[in-house]
Amino acid sequence: MKRTILLISFLINLSLLQAQDRVTGKNFATRSEVIAENAMAATSHPLATQVALQVMREGGNAIDAAIAANATLGLMEPTGNGIGGDLFAIIWDAETKKLYGLNASGRSPQSLTLEYFKENGFEGIPAYGPLPVSVPGCVDGWNEMHQRFGSMEWEKLFDPAISYAREGFPVTELIAFYMDLSSRRLGKYPGFKETYMPGGQTPRKGGIFKNPDLANTLELIAKEGRDAFYKGKIADAIVAIMEDQGGFITKEDLAAHTSEWVEPVSTDYRGYDVWELPPNGQGIAALQILNILEQYDIAEMGFGSQEYIHTFVEAKKLAYEDRAKYYADPAFNEIPVQELISKEYAKKRKELIDDNRAARSYPAGKLGHGETIYMTTADAEGNMVSLIQSNYRGMGSGMIPPGTGFILQDRGELFSLEPGHFNVYEPGKRPFHTIIPCFVTKDGKPFISFGVMGGAMQPQGHAQIVVNMIDFGMNLQEAGDAPRIQHLGSSQPTDEVMTDGGTVYLESGIDYETLRNLRMMGHQLGINVGGYGGYQAIMWDDENGVYFGASESRKDGQAAGY
Repeated sequence: MKRTILLISFLINLSLLQAQDRVTGKNFATRSEVIAENAMAATSHPLATQVALQVMREGGNAIDAAIAANATLGLMEPTGNGIGGDLFAIIWDAETKKLYGLNASGRSPQSLTLEYFKENGFEGIPAYGPLPVSVPGCVDGWNEMHQRFGSMEWEKLFDPAISYAREGFPVTELIAFYMDLSSRRLGKYPGFKETYMPGGQTPRKGGIFKNPDLANTLELIAKEGRDAFYKGKIADAIVAIMEDQGGFITKEDLAAHTSEWVEPVSTDYRGYDVWELPPNGQGIAALQILNILEQYDIAEMGFGSQEYIHTFVEAKKLAYEDRAKYYADPAFNEIPVQELISKEYAKKRKELIDDNRAARSYPAGKLGHGETIYMTTADAEGNMVSLIQSNYRGMGSGMIPPGTGFILQDRGELFSLEPGHFNVYEPGKRPFHTIIPCFVTKDGKPFISFGVMGGAMQPQGHAQIVVNMIDFGMNLQEAGDAPRIQHLGSSQPTDEVMTDGGTVYLESGIDYETLRNLRMMGHQLGINVGGYGGYQAIMWDDENGVYFGASESRKDGQAAGY
């Protein structure tokens, strides 16, 4: 027994010593940033990163590159995104020197009602099948981006993805793992095996995967534009699977879809403006967390300290109680965004934190008013795109429109069925969204375009990236590689508030004494494998006139430039 304890202690100490022999950088596993003068791309797949660079080398700008790379990612990483999902973006336009926000999320079917769920005994909207499907917003989002900011011919943007879909590409280890995992849940639905299980199984690592149906779909979009998806043959295929499987999306729902250009919202964190999109997404939770953290001397606490971890977790809990209550489609509710992200409100919320004890629950604030990919691109003119796109639960609902090669999203699962809730299901409504892009400016100039994938991890990840760089002095790559904190409560956005304090998950690299002390403060600690999100980022160095790129070391991503 004693020898076992000594061995465990040795292994823990050994893990804490990893990468301490680096010539530069921190004492955790990391790597150098990528630096380039003319253009930069950071996506969750190396081949998609190369597509983005290819487009910019051929004369396209960062917006063109983002669309082309996203189309490629829908093919190569179907476990996280695709044209059956939604899209959000923050774009820095070099000409107007201004940020633009795009909400390209779809709405619920007009013919499906709350009464349907009640009458059929549903306590929540199912995760898979036809009922959680909302109108896909991705393709219209691409069209909006291109119409407003694109420079390359629309049809050319899809050439790389179409070529890869026809000729095939090698599947990475992580995507192979997740495709196999998804097949166990979705393999029963029509078209899944034919599309994603050639030869009776999902592709293995290094296996060449082709999706000719998706190639045909992308060709239609390239030639006929967004109307091919929302009014043409693709729309017909979407309606066909809905009718076959008992779904509710109609041709009218698809034809009526529109994206929305929105004003990004921000908070100043120690002289840096951090920008998010307003609800129906969860981005402002990151701003709420930062507003609370700004009231502490985080740098003095030190990275990985029990004081910092405790303070961060409690700030997160406070923000997420508001997230559960108030974040929803603003077309159906008056969302008190400016009050939620105000410094005055943060001061009131901070008073609830006990510096020595973890809270089991917090109330939502009383106000005066009622799986995913992330990628970023930047070009020689100074345009930058922060883009996130998702099907929600990995590969989505399992509903594959016949002959199209893609899966429809299941984002509608996030609606509440509680009457009176801000996020209660209603026809023609956008559900609460987890996917959020982020942007940071300094003195009115672009600084960092970044995102952290992963459901409820995303606002937590955004706040940690900002703190890692501003408070702890990490560089762009280190800020993403540093051990992460994740707190998960007992509630989802549609459920009751947290009553048990939730669970804190910490990546390896936090010392044992800190873990022990956090337990003594009342935090429940858990083990979470692979749930800490995925990170891509680009930073503009205004002094030297160069871009820095960083990519998630936990996944397959790549940052590259020229």
